[in-house]
Amino acid sequence: MGWKVCDSDTGIDRHLVVCRMRFRRLSIDGCFLIEPERLNDERGFFARTFCAEELGRMQLMTSISQQSISFNLKAGTLRGLHWQESPHAETKLVRVTMGSIADLILDLRPESPTYLKHEFVELSAENRATVLIPTGCAHGFITLVDQCELFYQMDTPYHAASQRGVRYNDPSFGIHWPRSIEVISDRDRSYPDFVI
Repeated sequence: MGWKVCDSDTGIDRHLVVCRMRFRRLSIDGCFLIEPERLNDERGFFARTFCAEELGRMQLMTSISQQSISFNLKAGTLRGLHWQESPHAETKLVRVTMGSIADLILDLRPESPTYLKHEFVELSAENRATVLIPTGCAHGFITLVDQCELFYQMDTPYHAASQRGVRYNDPSFGIHWPRSIEVISDRDRSYPDFVI
């Protein structure tokens, strides 16, 4: 669907007038890939990765209640697919700070036009992109290289009793992971079939 650009002042230097976050709609309704625009100079670059004002203009998540990291030793590590149910449903912003992953979003909102559809997005320390995963969508990923670290920002705190999951190879979803699975938890391997 193309890019929608939101501009705002950096507040750092009068000569650095604009710092932008670029929003691209993904195929899953309400999901976005967010790429920071770099302001380069001889030192390197500066880029914004979160701005409540810019996210608010897009009518997206504007507050962060919790931040977490996930470190994964080996390529082929699969985590997911997870979400939290209401009243503790959460919107997540996910980006990779080390390594690269195939990140998966699965729409489990019965009222959504993309119900039961999924999409992969490659996130890496190199591309520095962020994916926004709205409430009602399950999230998972598989690491593409050794030593991957993900950085999560959530608008709702973790609530163990509201955590839910579906199996990575459930036939209801037809997910084809982009590489072989080498490491997966017993819990993620054992979720029952999803009931439609």
